[in-house]
Amino acid sequence: MEISSLEQTLTFLGVNLVYALITLLVSVFALVIIDKYVFTKIDFIEEIKKGNIAASIFQSTILIFIGLVVAVSMS
Repeated sequence: MEISSLEQTLTFLGVNLVYALITLLVSVFALVIIDKYVFTKIDFIEEIKKGNIAASIFQSTILIFIGLVVAVSMS
């Protein structure tokens, strides 16, 4: 029995969805660990609420870096 195009598309969609969810969970977990244990004296959320642009750029850079590391390691 051959796999139809629709079944193949749905299978790849499911695999990619699971991959995206795992990547999201690992990224959030890594961000929490970095925020809690590496930068213990800086509250980035509070700094961003105060309008500190540098803190928001730094936090987004960490997110991009974690995303790249997770994507490369899972592929």
